[in-house]
Amino acid sequence: MTERATAIASRVEAFVRNLVIPYEKDGRLGFHGPEDALVGELRAKACEAGVLTPHILPDGSHLTQRETAIVLIKTGLSPLGPLACNTAAPDEGNMYLLGKVGSAGQKARFLDPLVRGEARSAFFMTEPAETGGAGSDPSMMQTTCRLDGNHWVIDGRKKFITGAEGARVGIVMARSDEGACMFLVDLPNPAIRTVRVIDTIDSSMPGGHAEVDIVDLRVPADQMLGASGEGFSYAQIRLSPARLSHCMRWLGLATRAHEIATDYACRRHAFGKPLVDHEGVGFMLADNLIDLKQAERMIDWCAGVLDTGSLGTAESSMAKVAVSDALFRVADRCVQVMGGTGVSGDTIVEQAFREIRAFRIYDGPTEVHKWSLAKKIKRDWKAAQG
Repeated sequence: MTERATAIASRVEAFVRNLVIPYEKDGRLGFHGPEDALVGELRAKACEAGVLTPHILPDGSHLTQRETAIVLIKTGLSPLGPLACNTAAPDEGNMYLLGKVGSAGQKARFLDPLVRGEARSAFFMTEPAETGGAGSDPSMMQTTCRLDGNHWVIDGRKKFITGAEGARVGIVMARSDEGACMFLVDLPNPAIRTVRVIDTIDSSMPGGHAEVDIVDLRVPADQMLGASGEGFSYAQIRLSPARLSHCMRWLGLATRAHEIATDYACRRHAFGKPLVDHEGVGFMLADNLIDLKQAERMIDWCAGVLDTGSLGTAESSMAKVAVSDALFRVADRCVQVMGGTGVSGDTIVEQAFREIRAFRIYDGPTEVHKWSLAKKIKRDWKAAQG
């Protein structure tokens, strides 16, 4: 690993462990995610420590994916770490997409405030299942857009839109006659109305996950991201790195949960000896080490593929499945090792369990990725038959 990435990761880890973790009992941790005042306070401290948006260099270039991995893993050591360091979803993925596809004017207006940590963003893609809208299958998108003079008019309903409440930058996906489109939108906007913020098992993302109505939203034509009909290809540019960065952050959180469970097992005595000396407990912690190391290596492998310039669609699917399942096993074992304490709010272990369980659905559930890989296996087999 490069010296610059190692140095950045070291500073990030020190910041998260020494300054961020004490905020984990802060009263501004809401049911639908941390309040923006808390996020702002943490980001001010990150800026002072020189670890704000650490994966994007001062000249606007990015660390490589392999370098990004060791940095984002460290931000994930606390549920608040990615928010403090400005590496959290959906902002990190949206910054990546804007950096790849946005025009110079779009970057100045929409990207720069995100990089500086002055604004949050939301990605409006998923739609309600009740009405047959797009979820894991984006081709089912029902939100429409039509050109009216020098504006596009967008109508539809979106659901599970992370961070929509309080966001200042929106990326809205809709369907034109040419196909899928993406639009950059200033938020809040009266044409985008929150119907409700959904109660979910996770609680680490500011603004929670909203259901919103979009009615007669007028967007200037120069705020279309790229070209009409190219939205799905842009989504692919974003999705593979975004899947992998989820893996990075949650590996950090699972690592911390394992640290807490290990400390508990070494200090807690029962039946005449420390819990760790009981084979059942010791073996669970040993299995954790194996899963954590395998997840780390899977992330590094996939990051290496992305660094070649490949979209890494199949590789990111494999990594997402393997890492999310492995980390869920780790979090589950940590809860089990700690017994009643593990299901309480006395530590972040129970939150790690909740967050990582939701991660198995984020950016495509395990079953969709396996189905996609199975299709690739069939295509490759057919090609091999000539």
